[in-house]
Amino acid sequence: MKISISEARRRLPELVRQVRKDAGTSVQITVHDEVVAELRASQPLPKPGEAARKLLALRKKLGRGVPKARWSDVSSHVKEHLYGPEGVIR
Repeated sequence: MKISISEARRRLPELVRQVRKDAGTSVQITVHDEVVAELRASQPLPKPGEAARKLLALRKKLGRGVPKARWSDVSSHVKEHLYGPEGVIR
């Protein structure tokens, strides 16, 4: 719902009760038909550490994921890694 700032001043207690009653409701306050503020119910703050717990649960649910690549000593085969098994083509 959009209302002017002067109407919002007059009806503020009513608007607060309306937003408190229905958390999905929001009231947009306008000045010269431009929305400058919004009145809506506040969202509860998450518990400390909740994001970390959810990430750990997701990691556990998804499993290990992609297996690690085999270890290889790149420095001893640098030319092969850079240019392929046949070396530089000239």
